[in-house]
Amino acid sequence: MVAQKFVVDLNKPLVFQVGHLGEAYDEWVHDPIVSKEGPRFFQNGFLELFTRTAWWVIPTVWVPVASWFISNSVKSGLPSLDVALLVFLGIFVWTLAEYTLHRFLFHVKTKSYWGNTLHYLLHGCHHKHPMDSYRLVFPPVAAAILALPIWNLVKLICTPSVAPAVFGGILLGYVMYDCTHYYLHHGQPKSDVPKSLKVKVFPLL
Repeated sequence: MVAQKFVVDLNKPLVFQVGHLGEAYDEWVHDPIVSKEGPRFFQNGFLELFTRTAWWVIPTVWVPVASWFISNSVKSGLPSLDVALLVFLGIFVWTLAEYTLHRFLFHVKTKSYWGNTLHYLLHGCHHKHPMDSYRLVFPPVAAAILALPIWNLVKLICTPSVAPAVFGGILLGYVMYDCTHYYLHHGQPKSDVPKSLKVKVFPLL
């Protein structure tokens, strides 16, 4: 007897369904549904609330936080030029980390239940529903949970005066990435450079 393939019911919450696709998940998640109406992720309304984030929330929340961290390095007595260089270092660190995550984690092929589920939550949903405007940026609560160990790592590596500027740069790098990510999906560029970015980079996001 041949086992029937699992079929995702798009009218029901998706997160705990996609794991059942097994090896068929990769093909399913890369067959996009081009609709501005996003799917429901969780049956629980409280969890569902935290999966939807407007793009403007990201700079509104994180730019002031990044500025506060950077100001602590300034108050510690570091020269302004040093602080600026440390901020750029943080932006570079974020850019390298983001590329590495995309290259080796976000585009990895999975087939286990929890592998599929985690991949869908982290990045697969962007491929399946590329025009869902409320799921293109990372929710602040989830970002804060991930930011804490990153801050602790930066403090471990850097001196007390240097760490805030580097971490502030990492946060700014994250803000720039998430806003650019949103723009490449939903923006309507009129000049050549952003048009080229949208054509070349959009399929990889």
